[in-house]
Amino acid sequence: MEDDDRIARLVSRALRDDGHVVERAGTGPDGLDAALANDFDLVVLDLMLPGISGVEILDRLVGSRPDQRVFIISALPEIGIRVACLEAGAADFLVKPFSVAEFVARVRTRMRGPAPGPARRSLSVGPIRLDLRLHRASVDGRPIELSLREFLLLQHLMERAGQACTRDELLADVWGLLFDPGSNVVDVYVRRLRAKLDAPERVETVRNVGYRLLAE
Repeated sequence: MEDDDRIARLVSRALRDDGHVVERAGTGPDGLDAALANDFDLVVLDLMLPGISGVEILDRLVGSRPDQRVFIISALPEIGIRVACLEAGAADFLVKPFSVAEFVARVRTRMRGPAPGPARRSLSVGPIRLDLRLHRASVDGRPIELSLREFLLLQHLMERAGQACTRDELLADVWGLLFDPGSNVVDVYVRRLRAKLDAPERVETVRNVGYRLLAE
């Protein structure tokens, strides 16, 4: 879906030359109707369309078809817009002007992989809830203040609730360290996290392994 005829022709020709069958739409309503009425392998979507914005089309498409791959091309360069579209379920985002060769290469890559679907907005284990988009945490509905590392640590434990998490995997996922620096940073942050939850024993020490968040 692209209202700029020059770009639409360029993208269509590049895709056809790469062996794809292409259907064009120049307005938001026409593009949305076509996308919902057909089973396209990939929808290429501009954000600035007449009739319906690309953002609304993305939300409605992913809401109706979570497995639909949507590739955004847009002149809007703001990182917040790109992140929001990717979190809403877009498979990729390319800022105009772009290289046709890069566009085709990215399309090939996205076609090989599964559709991402919308990102999770929240995570809950027992009374603990994380808002993954706003980076907010609560216990039994009571907000708790967490630093970024505390939030990421709790997220890791919640995603693996009931499982033992080693110090090495916590260092890698939360701190981005592929080696143990010889410090007790994990233990320090676990103590801080325990003090902020409803019960310190909710984060259980697994001897000679690491830590586990109780799933109840």
